[in-house]
Amino acid sequence: MKVDGKNFRSIWRERDGWSVGAIDQRRLPHEFVVAKLTSCEDAAVAIRDMLVRGAPLIGATAAYGMALAMREDASDAGLARAYETLVVARPTAINLKWALDEMRATLAPIDPVERAEAAYARADEIVEQDVEINRGIAANGFALIEAIVAKKKPGEVVNVLTHCNAGWLATVDWGTATAPIYLAHERGIKIHVWVDETRPRNQGASLTAWELGHHGVPHTVIPDNTGGHLMQHGMVDLAIVGTDRVAANGDVCNKIGTYLKALAAHDNDVPFYVALPSPTIDFTVNDGIRDIPIEQRSGAEVTDMTGRTADGRLETVRIVPEGSPVANYAFDVTPARLVTGLITERGVLKPDRASLAAAFPERIAAAAE
Repeated sequence: MKVDGKNFRSIWRERDGWSVGAIDQRRLPHEFVVAKLTSCEDAAVAIRDMLVRGAPLIGATAAYGMALAMREDASDAGLARAYETLVVARPTAINLKWALDEMRATLAPIDPVERAEAAYARADEIVEQDVEINRGIAANGFALIEAIVAKKKPGEVVNVLTHCNAGWLATVDWGTATAPIYLAHERGIKIHVWVDETRPRNQGASLTAWELGHHGVPHTVIPDNTGGHLMQHGMVDLAIVGTDRVAANGDVCNKIGTYLKALAAHDNDVPFYVALPSPTIDFTVNDGIRDIPIEQRSGAEVTDMTGRTADGRLETVRIVPEGSPVANYAFDVTPARLVTGLITERGVLKPDRASLAAAFPERIAAAAE
């Protein structure tokens, strides 16, 4: 996608052929900084500390982390050590384990002297696959937006509500929830995005708004609790969110607050769609509410807030009284009954086991291994 007219991806191999460049998302929206990853541990820290975030991008970063590890130590012990280092970096996004399993399956059977080259080749494939998947999501989601345009008067704007960041910054390129939005914008449809700020890390206000703005897509940042009001007054045509894991029964795990948006959409007859790449489907989980692990992150994300002061300095301030306990559940699960449809690279699916299994039988096979 574009940043002020220049094409960027969120992660890439550097010109030296082995190190990895990634946009440091902790510095956005105030500073655009590229980080250089040169070791497996660098990749693990990037995932854990949210230098990179978003399920697909986490997977891509983990794949490159394995490649970096093979460059240092391609032995069986080195392969096992790299896998264990990376797989615990974030617990909720299933793409992390998927990518590591793909890398291990490629590398384990071959001679260690061949592993580094094979690791980079497979990581590159995972990256390109993510881009192609998201192009498919863009096309299938675009059809939903076209259907809304057909019901509107000529020139009327389509209003989409998002939550968190499921844009190109959360993937390698295009994004998931934003992919249909970008395609609609490029094809001349008048589209506007309501961007949830997404407390406590403010990925909507900091990241979604940044990327939409730099790509030229009209948008408005709103407090998290505003969405229901907008829906009550007919100001939202559809909601599209991303996901970190989809259970076999269609339950959707996404950034905390997604469930509340789905409830408001259901109460106001607003279509609520979830955009996802197939590696995000987890057929080993049959009940998302019961079985998906919910990451609990540092309380400092709730108590502290960082921003730019009037004189241009970046400052972190505390907004919670000293001594007050906080809880920081990073995700929640939206039951399948509240989801209108799942936008995938193979079409818009019903959120149920039969539809997911029919579209992605290979994911069932992978879960059984």
